[in-house]
Order: sequence, then C-alpha cells, then structure tokens
Amino acid sequence: MTSSPNTKIGLVQMRCSADEGANIDRAESLIARAATDGAEIICLQELFSTPYFCQCESEEPFALAEKFPGRLTDRMAVLAKQLGVVLIVPFFEQRAAGVYHNTAAVIDADGAVLGIYRKMHIPDDPGFYEKYYFTPGDLGFRAWDTAFGKIGVCICWDQWFPEAARLTALAGAEILFYPTAIGWLPSEKAEFGAAQHESWQISQRAHGIANGCFVAATNRTGYEPDPGGGEGIEFWGQSFLSAPDGQVVGQLACDAEAVLVVEIDRREVNRQRITWPFLRDRRIDAYGSLDQRLID
Repeated sequence: MTSSPNTKIGLVQMRCSADEGANIDRAESLIARAATDGAEIICLQELFSTPYFCQCESEEPFALAEKFPGRLTDRMAVLAKQLGVVLIVPFFEQRAAGVYHNTAAVIDADGAVLGIYRKMHIPDDPGFYEKYYFTPGDLGFRAWDTAFGKIGVCICWDQWFPEAARLTALAGAEILFYPTAIGWLPSEKAEFGAAQHESWQISQRAHGIANGCFVAATNRTGYEPDPGGGEGIEFWGQSFLSAPDGQVVGQLACDAEAVLVVEIDRREVNRQRITWPFLRDRRIDAYGSLDQRLID
C-alpha cells in the first residue's frame, strides 16, 4: 500500500446498450479518462458490460455470463497494470451449470486480481427480477489491501443493509464501494422519485457515519427499455462519494455519462472513529439475536 494517506477515487457512470463490446470499450475509455484526472481506485457500475437484463425473466441473458477468471477480468487486469490503478470490475459470473452470481472483481494496480465479492442480498421486485438470475453470494463480506488503501465492495441491493456495511468495515475497509444499477420506473417517478433517490443516498451516507468510512456509490444512467415489454427503467445516475461524517464530497448529475474523481485523506477514518467511537462502544455481547429473522 502507498505510504501516502491521500487517495484519489474515481467513479465511472455510463449508459449501457445491447452491444456488450461497445459497453466495454466505452468503460475502458472512461477509466482512462479518470486515470488521466489522477484517479487511483476506479469503480465501474453494476453489470456495466451489459444492459440491465433483470427487468424480465428470460433464458437469453445467461449467455452473457462468464467464468472467473475470464476474458473480461483478464482484459481489465491488463488495463489496471497499464494505467497503474486499482479497478473494481462488476460482472455476471457463471460459477457452474445453473449457478450464477452477480460478482465484482478487485484488481490491484499491478494487474493482480486480489479476489471477488459475490452479491449477498438479491432483490425480487417489479423491474428487478434478480432472484431468477443470481444465486446469493457465499464469500461473506470482505476487505482487500490495495496499492492505494484498504477497500470493501458490496453491490447495489446490499447497500440497504447495515449488517453488510458493518461487517465489511469490521474486516478493515476504509472505503466502502457500492457498484449499482438503480433507477425509477417511469410510472412512479413523479410521485415517488425524489423520495426514492433521497432514501438511497441517505442510507449509504448513514453506513459511512455508523462505521466511520468513506462511501463510494457508482450508478448507471440513462433509460433502458424492458425487453419483456414493460415500461423500462430510468437509471438515476447521481453517483457520489461521502466522507466518514456522511457529508457528500462529490456527486455526478442524473443524466450524465461522466467520471467523478475526488481526492480523500484516509486519515479521516481514524479521526472520525476517535471522535464518534461507535466501533469502540458496540455491545458485541448483546447482539446474538441478529442471526434470527425476527425476535418473537
């Protein structure tokens, strides 16, 4: 790990089409742009190489999945080494026949693949039929020492669960990354859109406060039609970075394909945890019931 306490975080927010090759090419171009702007750890959005195919249930998208390691992670490892950056690369993983995961690879600045995280919480809602495609992750909540800081990765629906953030922070993560694909159903946007977005951001900023961590959420942008004939999703973008005190220190627009690069001082993690010592004051002797669905 670098001896400098300062790290530049890069978030890539992009539109996705049905052309997988074009999506990957564009992601590489945006990664290079972020690296030119000084980014040292760069995070792509959830399932960045494909459309968000979970809007309906169909066998066809399974053809998009790949093994790990595979061609996408190999290609991104070469890019990470060329640019000297850490990359967080979400992808659709085929682990075995009939067993698929929503996964993110963590690639260090020398091109070494440090490991993968498999999405633990899998939603099943209108327009987000992920249980049809993804087996829940079984690798737990992890953190990796990279060239530019110790990071943890969760994916989209995980961002609503405080347990996921807490366990990732307890594993040592200074920065929690949340690659995401979330947006509005057009029929709901006028009535619920502002509140939905606000809840999404507040939830993640609260994880940062509760754990004294930086939080980086990168979301896709643009409208994607539903191949099953539904109304489609307008992804709300607004990728952001928040500090350990929960303050937003950088944010992209709703409808912009863009990169966000923000320099952070990782010493803020320790300063915040000294000032608000939530990890110190946890009553770990009293939390045994957390392994129950409900306490009746």
